[in-house]
Amino acid sequence: MFKNFNGFHLVDAYHSMRLEKWIQSGMVIKKSAMAIVVVLITLLLWNLPSSSFGIEGLNVVQQRIIAIFAFATLMWILEVVPSWATSVAIIVLLLLFCSDSGLKPMCNPDEVGELLSYKGVMACFADPVIMLFIGGFILAIAATKTGLDAQLAKILLKPFGTKSETVLLGFLLITGLFSMFVSNTATAAMMLTFLTPVFRQLPPEGKGRIALALSIPVAANLGGMGTPIGTPPNTIALKYLNDPEGLNLNLGFGQWMLFMVPLVIVLLFISWFLLRKMFPFTQKRIELSIEGGMKPGIHTKIVIVTFIVTVALWLLDSVTGINSYTVALIPFVIFSLTGVINRRDLEEINWSVIWMVAGGFALGYGLNQSGLAALAVKSIPFGDFSPIIILILSGIICYVLSNFISNSATAALLMPILVVVCSAMGDKLTAIGGTPTILIGVAVAASSAMVLPISTPPNALAYATNLVEQRDMARIGIFTGIISMILGYVLLYFMGLVHFI
Repeated sequence: MFKNFNGFHLVDAYHSMRLEKWIQSGMVIKKSAMAIVVVLITLLLWNLPSSSFGIEGLNVVQQRIIAIFAFATLMWILEVVPSWATSVAIIVLLLLFCSDSGLKPMCNPDEVGELLSYKGVMACFADPVIMLFIGGFILAIAATKTGLDAQLAKILLKPFGTKSETVLLGFLLITGLFSMFVSNTATAAMMLTFLTPVFRQLPPEGKGRIALALSIPVAANLGGMGTPIGTPPNTIALKYLNDPEGLNLNLGFGQWMLFMVPLVIVLLFISWFLLRKMFPFTQKRIELSIEGGMKPGIHTKIVIVTFIVTVALWLLDSVTGINSYTVALIPFVIFSLTGVINRRDLEEINWSVIWMVAGGFALGYGLNQSGLAALAVKSIPFGDFSPIIILILSGIICYVLSNFISNSATAALLMPILVVVCSAMGDKLTAIGGTPTILIGVAVAASSAMVLPISTPPNALAYATNLVEQRDMARIGIFTGIISMILGYVLLYFMGLVHFI
C-alpha cells in the first residue's frame, strides 16, 4: 500500500537498503553460518531423549514442538531470514511433523502421541485477528488512494499555526493519530514528505530540523499503542486476551482505546517537551505548505462515510454486539463492491506482516493443543514466581529484543510463553492487575523500543533523511521509551485493580 503515499520513495529506499545489506557477500556467509547453527540446535532438541527436558509425560509431538519453538526463537532473534519467512517455516514444520496430515512414518499417533489438527494449524491464517489486520490495511489503502490522508493532515495541522514549537506539536499529534489506524511505516513516510519543504526553511546549523525529523518516528511508534490495529503486538495481545478457549476477557476495541488513547496523548506531550529541550529551535516561525488533497468523486465520499461508520462501530462494539473482527470486514466489502479498491490494490496489503503474525499464532496453537503448555504448567513451579519479577522481566526482555528485531516477532515469541506462565500463576497476578497487565504491557514495551535506526521502520526512515544522527535518536529513544513503559505499566496496573480490563 506504500505506493499510494507521497513518501513512497523513502519506503522504497529503506527496503532497497535492507536488500543490499542482505546480498552483501560477507553477510550471506554470516547468515549461512547462523542458519547451520540454528538447524543443528533444532535437530539436537528434536532428537534428545525426552527425559532430558525434565517434563514428566513429554511425548514425541510435544518434543518436536519444543524444537520448532527453539528454531523460531533463534531465527527471529538472529534474523537469518525475514521474519515472515520464519513464520511460514513454523506452519509447514507443524503440518509435516506434528499434525494429522503429516508424514505417515513420522506421524503415527500410537508412537508419537496426539497429533495437532491440520485444519487448526491452517486456520491460524484465518484467525479473526488476521481479519482485523486486513480491515485496517484496506482502510489505509482507501484513505491514501483517495487523498483523504493528505487532506486530513492539511486540515488538522492548520490550527497549530506557524510558531515552530506548536508546529512540532502538530506533527507529533497528527502522526500519532494517523498511526492508530494506518501502518506506522506508511504514516512516517507521508509525514516526512510533508516536512521536506519545512526543512528547507530552517537554518542548517539549528537543531529544529532534528526535532522535527525525530518527532515523526517517535509519534508513529507511540501512536500505534492507541488502538488494537495500531501495531501488530497490540493485535497479538488482544488475540490471547480474548481467546474463547483461553483467557476469554472480551476486551473490546473501544475499551482498549478508552485507556490507551489518553496514555498516548500524555506521552506525545512529554515527547514534545523532551524534543524542545534536547533540540531547541533557533528559528521561531515556520510556514507550512502541504501539497495534495482529496480527489473529487463518489469514491472519496464513500471512503469518508465508511471510515466514520467503521470507527464508530469499533468504539461501540459493546453496544452493537458486533465485535471488532467482524467490523473490520465491513469496509472491505463496501470498497470492493463500489470499486474503491480493485485487485491491484489487494496486492498492496502488507502480507508479510500477516504471515508473520499467523506463524506466531500457529506456534501458540501448537503449544496449547498438543498439551505441552499444560505439561509445562504442571512441571515448572510458575506459581512460586513473584508477579513483580514476571512483570519486570517480560517488559525488559520485550524492550531489549524489540530494539534489535521486529516487534511483531518479539510479541509472537513472548505472548504464548507468558500466557502459560500467567495461567499457572492464577490469582497471584491480581496483585499487579492481572494477566492483561503482563500481556498488554509487552505490547507497550514493544512500541516503546525506538533507540536505534533498526529498531522500527519509522526510525529507519527518519535516519534516511540524513538530518538525524544515531546518538540523537538514542537520546530521545531511551528517555521516551523508559517513560512510556513506566506510565504504561502504572496505567495497566490501576486498570486491572479496578477491573476495567
